[in-house]
Amino acid sequence: MSVSNFKNTKHQIVGRMTRPDKEKRSFVHIGSVIRGMLKNHRLGTDTSLIRVWDIWEEAVGEVIAANTRPAAFKGNLLIVNATSSSWLQQLRFLKPEIIQKINHVLREVPVKDIKFKIGPVD
Repeated sequence: MSVSNFKNTKHQIVGRMTRPDKEKRSFVHIGSVIRGMLKNHRLGTDTSLIRVWDIWEEAVGEVIAANTRPAAFKGNLLIVNATSSSWLQQLRFLKPEIIQKINHVLREVPVKDIKFKIGPVD
């Protein structure tokens, strides 16, 4: 087999392997992917932290939820993305109340602190 034939063969194989059928493709919300990953890779005691994605709107309300999104955890620190610096300022004032509401809805105290930052909320 010549070098040019090998390159063409390799390209064709890779092309077939990386091109999924259009009918089988579907979009999945990133929150679902993150929840699934966390459920598989975090300790059982962290399940209440994972639930924050599910209860976010209920805990913080529709207006705040539309402009924020839980992004990650570091121990008992919840990192939350916000849409703008104006929201960051407002959220800093509301932080104790948000922590209390989250823990109340979860019926536990897994969130001890929140760090707000500008980031994607989609």
